[in-house]
Amino acid sequence: MKILLVAVNAKYIHSNLAVYSLKAYADRYKEQISIAEYTINHMTEDILKGIYREDADVIAFSCYIWNIQIVTQVMKELKKVQPQAKIWLGGPEVSYDAKSFLSANPEVTGIMIGEGEQTFLELLECYVDQSRELSQIKGLIFREETIENEFTSSDATIISTEQREPLSLDTIPFPYETLEGFEHRIIYYESSRGCPFSCSYCLSSVDRRVRLRNGELVKKELQFFLDRKVPQVKFVDRTFNCNKKHSMDILHYIKEHDNGITNFHFEISADILSEEEIDLLATLRPGQVQLEIGVQSTNPDTITAIRRNMNFEKIKKNVRRIHRANNIHQHLDLIAGLPNEDKATFYQSFNDVYALHPDQLQLGFLKVLKGSPMEQESKEHGIITWNTPPYEVLSTKWISFHDVLQLKGICDMVEIYYNSHQFDYSIQFIEHFFPAPIKLYEALNDYYERESLKQISHSRIRRYEILLEFYRDAVLSNGEDPNLISVMKELLLFDCNLRDEPRSRVSFAENSLKNTIAREFYERLRIEHKNTHLEKFSFDLLRSAEEGKPVRLDNIILFRYSVRDPLSKASTYNIFVEDAEGTWNERADS
Repeated sequence: MKILLVAVNAKYIHSNLAVYSLKAYADRYKEQISIAEYTINHMTEDILKGIYREDADVIAFSCYIWNIQIVTQVMKELKKVQPQAKIWLGGPEVSYDAKSFLSANPEVTGIMIGEGEQTFLELLECYVDQSRELSQIKGLIFREETIENEFTSSDATIISTEQREPLSLDTIPFPYETLEGFEHRIIYYESSRGCPFSCSYCLSSVDRRVRLRNGELVKKELQFFLDRKVPQVKFVDRTFNCNKKHSMDILHYIKEHDNGITNFHFEISADILSEEEIDLLATLRPGQVQLEIGVQSTNPDTITAIRRNMNFEKIKKNVRRIHRANNIHQHLDLIAGLPNEDKATFYQSFNDVYALHPDQLQLGFLKVLKGSPMEQESKEHGIITWNTPPYEVLSTKWISFHDVLQLKGICDMVEIYYNSHQFDYSIQFIEHFFPAPIKLYEALNDYYERESLKQISHSRIRRYEILLEFYRDAVLSNGEDPNLISVMKELLLFDCNLRDEPRSRVSFAENSLKNTIAREFYERLRIEHKNTHLEKFSFDLLRSAEEGKPVRLDNIILFRYSVRDPLSKASTYNIFVEDAEGTWNERADS
């Protein structure tokens, strides 16, 4: 008998920890188990073809909000061409309304509810060894089969078995025998399950029990990744630092065994970080760790409504302390569409978080997940969502669909002009001309809409030119100041050169240094030409960006592309200024 585990991921770089964990737990059947991974960008026909060619007897799909529609479509067609196959589903998108889903989809044999490792193992004991009955397996809801090898109608008897108790994480085998096939993909790992908090929009609030994997086991498994120089390991722990000893032990270990390459991603609650944890974080290699911090809102009424335990004053203090060490990428999240959050309070939340200068500012939109407390409370809050996954908010009592659309546009602008780090100094300069950061991105979105720029796929170079056009339109509409336009052009050129060695120049750039001057400059300083670029500027760009006004300074900047900032990925650079004798010397603060 052949068993096929199917994952449909959101992107190619993602992998599906669940199917690898199921296979590892059912190790004694490993010769009969195969894994097939696809993405939501695959053609449905190609997924169907790939699964069909596996010719499996039992096919189990891992189901989430991002893939349930394509999984449903594939399994319906699959049953037509492979009617003998038993189709099983598992995952959060089918666990909380399993009976209704099973009734509506007669192609499905059954659903594994909740934590799946032991359930999947026992399912194989049923199918492969025939050593137990489906009715004896906890954590199942399945359709009673009245005719062998046929799927029955939606009104057939549906049987639910007893709920399964949570496993000890120490009993779950390490899911990675080899890293073959994981090249250029994110590796996911978990050292805990559960979350101590009770946020109403999150499925983790359904079960607040936190289970930790044994620390020595975790260290051994992390060493597997370190030895193989995996680029990134992303912990899926809901709140990595909910147990201080557990998180400190892991951080100490990765510090002491750093391979100079591997990055670890943790989702944390920043307001519960201790002084000791922050001090330890400050000692890590730049780029070794990145932190994802869910703020969601800074509006106290919203925080209360979603039953979130969050102290924003402590978050501010701790995020700023981590930021000062300049060694850790911080990713801060906000959610639009939460209860008691109108457009004005969301704007304030944006400005509050933006002021912390996160490396990434993620603007998400409320998704009312099946089984979450928010699903039960959505009517009370007037929350209207899409009927189809991912059940994203359309409007609430406090925010209209028009507002949602505007916020989505602002989100696009933040992704392009802030999160990309391709416009850092230009944006810092332009911010001075707006009453609040959110107003800058609102104006950018309005400009894109007005000029019909959203329907076009723009090159990176074109984005710099658009930002200059926007600056002229929004800031210099009452007449161009020669210095203001000149410094803006230079800031954009500076940002552009920071990313990559220029192969094509922005249309507004002046000619670069003459070859003879550049050659003399390189020779005098004994600097290699390779992976470098020289550019002459007329303004002190760092001060101009910081102060929001043109500050004159003749200078030459040397961009070094072989050495990059570990957080922003921008090239490093050196600034040279001319002394009274006409000699170019490196500026001390560069």
